[in-house]
Amino acid sequence: MKFAWIAWWIVNAFWLTLFAVGSFFLAQRDVDATGAVQTPGIIMLSILTLAMAFVIPLLIQLGWLVAMLVVKNKKNKEMTVQE
Repeated sequence: MKFAWIAWWIVNAFWLTLFAVGSFFLAQRDVDATGAVQTPGIIMLSILTLAMAFVIPLLIQLGWLVAMLVVKNKKNKEMTVQE
């Protein structure tokens, strides 16, 4: 079970880092690939679009967290009953 928690934190750190680097890249560019000048509104829209792409991994991570908490709670109840 301890491996699952460590893996959960590693995967979360990976996704958070990937999102932070992507957001930083989008915020720092003055012109996009099509040659359009990036205004603050367009930059925020680009970051929001990137955030929407990260909703699916977020939901998977939350499901993984709930599953680990349920398993941990179940093991704790079994250990209490056995004592």
